[in-house]
Amino acid sequence: MNKKFSKILTLVAGLIGLIAFYFFIRIVMVGDDIIETDAELQASIVSPFINFDKFVLIATGLIAVVFSILNLVKHPQVLKRTLLGIAALAVILIIAYSVSSDAAVLDVSGRVLEDGEAGSVSKWVSTGINFSAILGVIGLGFFVVDFVKGLAK
Repeated sequence: MNKKFSKILTLVAGLIGLIAFYFFIRIVMVGDDIIETDAELQASIVSPFINFDKFVLIATGLIAVVFSILNLVKHPQVLKRTLLGIAALAVILIIAYSVSSDAAVLDVSGRVLEDGEAGSVSKWVSTGINFSAILGVIGLGFFVVDFVKGLAK
């Protein structure tokens, strides 16, 4: 990273910090009890702070995505490895989806839980659980292999 870009990033980070500190001081000066009870005060103090936070979060996410994509385009080997990783995750997701159940979610007494009806939502929740379990088993397997290699050395 060149010096000029580093200075600009430092200034932007400092500006964001100063704006956040300004909102923090305004909230502390007013006090929580008054803010909790007065809706007009909430709208004038807390709402701008929340909007600022949303802006910073969205800007940070967009910048991260844009720079990640630029880095992938600049380095084709990294792009190739990334696409292979995404393909492997897609295969695991397909496996998790195929073994998942779309049955209703029941409690201990056999009654259907609220919002636990059979169907696509139940299938996708089950898929998420199975997907996490498969990734956990794969991660544990790599951990054990690495541990055994470390013991062998």
